[in-house]
Amino acid sequence: MENRFLGKQVEYPQEYAPDMLVAVPRYLNREQYDLDEKNLPFIGVDTWHAYELSFLTENGLPVTGLLKLTYSATNPSIVESKSLKLYLNSFNMHRFGANSKEGLDLVLSTIKKDLSKLLETNVEVYFYQKESHDKLYDFSTFEFLEELPNVDQIKFKHFTETPELLGNPISFKASSTQQVATNLLRSNCKITKQPDWGSAFIHIKGKQLPEKENLLQYLVSVRNENHFHEEICEMIYKRLWDIFQPEELMVSCIYTRRGGIDICPTRASHINLLPKNLCNPKVLTLKLLRQ
Repeated sequence: MENRFLGKQVEYPQEYAPDMLVAVPRYLNREQYDLDEKNLPFIGVDTWHAYELSFLTENGLPVTGLLKLTYSATNPSIVESKSLKLYLNSFNMHRFGANSKEGLDLVLSTIKKDLSKLLETNVEVYFYQKESHDKLYDFSTFEFLEELPNVDQIKFKHFTETPELLGNPISFKASSTQQVATNLLRSNCKITKQPDWGSAFIHIKGKQLPEKENLLQYLVSVRNENHFHEEICEMIYKRLWDIFQPEELMVSCIYTRRGGIDICPTRASHINLLPKNLCNPKVLTLKLLRQ
């Protein structure tokens, strides 16, 4: 089902079409990384921003804005992104409500109901019609790895995922914390093989931490992997979890929008590590470089 629409020319529906939605089981990717659905080493949230949601009121007045939706990473499935795009576009010429507020209430309750049913979990939705002047940012303390002083001397040779690059950890007598990031994240769509661009933010605490140069080489090695965004995030998390056995771990991947939608998955060992603004549907965060 995951390739029902991906890589294919599909006509956009002109009326509300919930049958466009496609769920992709998470276990299909988790099995190859020994992720046990009943004993996951993380909690998490998948955050989506849809920049092109619009509909008409009964008088034909367009209502448009940005839809932010969030749902738990422990549910059985993700929603396939092109199917979500087609579904949301099915609202464009459909008429809802006698006025903007009434129509918006109907549209949001419909989207929440349809996605919650499809994904078998509670999906939170929120709609933004104007920009906030004081947008929040979750990652101000993170160090960007591509700004390492010797980055131009590093030899990058691996462009398919190579966990061996994470070897030779730094050992500490007491727990230490590392907060690092990169805007060099790139992977490919599992079905179409089109490139997906993003940023990765990693918080890791323990008595063994990765060498920053090695971690950057590993993240670059993801460049030719063919996975969905959520799968890339879980793959990185699982490698760090297995190799370093940290006390705390958080991986957040912020991907560039494609087709009017960006996908921002986060996985964390503890609930307090989840980016509080990114994971909150009622907060419109500062847009990052890759969004």
